[in-house]
Amino acid sequence: VNVIRKRESKWLEMLNHWDTFMMKKYDKVRDRCRKGIPSAIRARAWQHLCGADRVLENNPGVFKQLATAPLDPRTEEEIRKDLHRQFPLHEMFLRRGGQGQEDLFAVLKVHSLVCGDGYCQAHAPVAAVLLMQMPAEHAFWCLRAICDKYLPGYYSHGLEAIQMDGLILYKLVKKVSPSVYKILKKQKIDPVLYMTEWFMCLYSRTLPWASVLRVWDMFFCEGVKVLFRVGLVLLKFGLRPEVRSKCPSMYETLQALRNIAPGIMAEDFLLMQV
Repeated sequence: VNVIRKRESKWLEMLNHWDTFMMKKYDKVRDRCRKGIPSAIRARAWQHLCGADRVLENNPGVFKQLATAPLDPRTEEEIRKDLHRQFPLHEMFLRRGGQGQEDLFAVLKVHSLVCGDGYCQAHAPVAAVLLMQMPAEHAFWCLRAICDKYLPGYYSHGLEAIQMDGLILYKLVKKVSPSVYKILKKQKIDPVLYMTEWFMCLYSRTLPWASVLRVWDMFFCEGVKVLFRVGLVLLKFGLRPEVRSKCPSMYETLQALRNIAPGIMAEDFLLMQV
């Protein structure tokens, strides 16, 4: 308990002198994000890291105003269809029409109104994770920051940005894990077949919850390179030699990447490798 309290007080000091730390002591901010942000501080820290706190301050009432604005019926239907699919066992999203699902609808609705590319299914799990940490208005501005600043072009209809990053990941695999690269190349496995959900959903549909939070702590501080580092770990250990030997074709290899051993994705192991 004392250790947690100590870490919380360090974070509170940083949050109270945020600009100074970001300009002069960024390494300390990064190191503390890598160690994991204390859960009591996480929502505020994420908002500071992505700049959502300032944007909200400069746009008071915008979210509430847009939440009551009219929405294209087809977009509304699309969003409503996806609400019950997000963390269906989590108490926040259990009830159809419950507060959690309604908050999720509001965030996705407002985002679709201001986002040039409109609604994308991958926005939903990202918004749901944010809502588990903070109120709807704050979650919306964080989602906006993720789409605009961290992952521009990821959610556009052509998915050009995600395809480009898929090719970059493929080249990094060649450098970091040549034997994994060899099987991916031999079986002609396009990177978008395994990394699209990883990157677009920020691993929220892949990793256990504790690992998701730790990855997001780092992502909000260091950006998209964290997604690459996690992806390389999953490929390297998810397709280790004893797994590769049981993957004669693309089908088995993709199945192996969809069913990575829990120990590899566990917080202690994964974050040590990243």
